[in-house]
Amino acid sequence: MTFTTASPRYYLVVPAAGSGRRLPGACPKQYREVAGKPVLQHTLERAGKLSVFSAVVVALAENDDRWPALQAGLDPLVSAKLLLATGGQERTDSVLSALQALEAHAEEDDWVLVHDAVRPCISIEDIEFLISSVADMSSGGLLALRVRDTIKQSGPGELVENTVDRSRLWQAQTPQMFRYGILRDALICAAKEGRAITDEASAVEALGLPVRLVKGHPHNIKVTWEEDLALATMLLGADRQ
Repeated sequence: MTFTTASPRYYLVVPAAGSGRRLPGACPKQYREVAGKPVLQHTLERAGKLSVFSAVVVALAENDDRWPALQAGLDPLVSAKLLLATGGQERTDSVLSALQALEAHAEEDDWVLVHDAVRPCISIEDIEFLISSVADMSSGGLLALRVRDTIKQSGPGELVENTVDRSRLWQAQTPQMFRYGILRDALICAAKEGRAITDEASAVEALGLPVRLVKGHPHNIKVTWEEDLALATMLLGADRQ
């Protein structure tokens, strides 16, 4: 594939329409408070202030009544380049909606970085490392960590069925960075074929395109369980010291 843009632009997409069913409570996990702010606000202000991003697109649940208060308190550097999209039931729906919001702005070979709303501890350094590591790719790549622990596969009754070879296993993180046109086409293709997509990389992989693994940082945690809130609070507090 030949790309025509000498200096491609970069866009940040944050799907934030999820209900966070694995974290107890009526409040979606992206709006749970850590270190004095909602998780989503930390995420947007840490990643969105990066000057390379031409726009930051947040995909929200329809009738999200918590967003206006968060938006009012957002850092002006993020608010100035903010676009909103209506998210859907699944992550794929939200990311596709965000890409549609960019349709009038993005060229086919511009870059889109999709980042989980509930990864508030992402560092600017990791984003910059991802961008520099993937810049020569025709398709894209993602932050990830090599699996360090021994991995067991379970069978009936929670008994060990197999020990998995971890030598080639990686744990996917975000951001995941792909060319605008490729990511859009990959997600549309997955939707048409009815394939369940848990991350953007798997959709691009299904097209047979190369996807680069870029070493991330263990502090880039995803807030999934109750105990993750305490860990995120500690990590964000340490960053401010």
